[in-house]
Amino acid sequence: MIASLPMYDRPETATANDRFWAAIRSALGFGPETLDRAIGLWEAWEHPELLLSQTCGLPYRAHLHGKVSLVGSPDYDLPGCPPGYYNSVLITRTDQPGDFADLAPRRVAINQSHSQSGCASLLNHAAVQGIVLGPMTETGAHVASARAVAEGQADLAAIDAHTWRIICAYEPWAAALREIGRTDPTPATPYITHPSNDAEALASAMAQALAELPDEVRQVLGLRAIVAVPAEAYLAVATPKNPANAA
Repeated sequence: MIASLPMYDRPETATANDRFWAAIRSALGFGPETLDRAIGLWEAWEHPELLLSQTCGLPYRAHLHGKVSLVGSPDYDLPGCPPGYYNSVLITRTDQPGDFADLAPRRVAINQSHSQSGCASLLNHAAVQGIVLGPMTETGAHVASARAVAEGQADLAAIDAHTWRIICAYEPWAAALREIGRTDPTPATPYITHPSNDAEALASAMAQALAELPDEVRQVLGLRAIVAVPAEAYLAVATPKNPANAA
């Protein structure tokens, strides 16, 4: 069996994720002893022995729907978002004047073209306003996109709002960045399992585990609850075409 919690795992949160998984495993009464941090994202998500992982809304609706079962959605208690939803923070440098309309035609950093929060949300936000985005560079990670803006390699990026909160907490260079807007909320990064597993039992175990964690661990995770967001809500989000000018 495979378990991974890759979406917000970094050195400062790894111990909290390990404790969360240990509590989930205890509530289930079975499962791998440790989280798998060596396995690739897609390898884990599509693995026939997947017990639990966390994916992104765009990969779920575009590729994984029908191949995995939804376990639940995280509620990170994000401003302006209903329970189980999140959005993206639009950022630029503090010394860079202008708003989204001014900066959108300039250099844009995206984490990955198949990311909801780092790419699709940005494309949809621009499309609604009739704005054409400038040349895009794919950085591979939200942290890398934010740092590219901070260091002057890009002028604009969309960062998962929970990741943005983590960046502000742990990265000194975040002081060089400012928020210029937020995208509309969409269902948050869902927990998934292989269809052969009991998704309801997993959701119950996760809720029990979260309730039993010490307050300080829950605070590091930033996780308030596990909620049920239906598959239809994920599938209803618009999927823009991959940006042709990403380089």
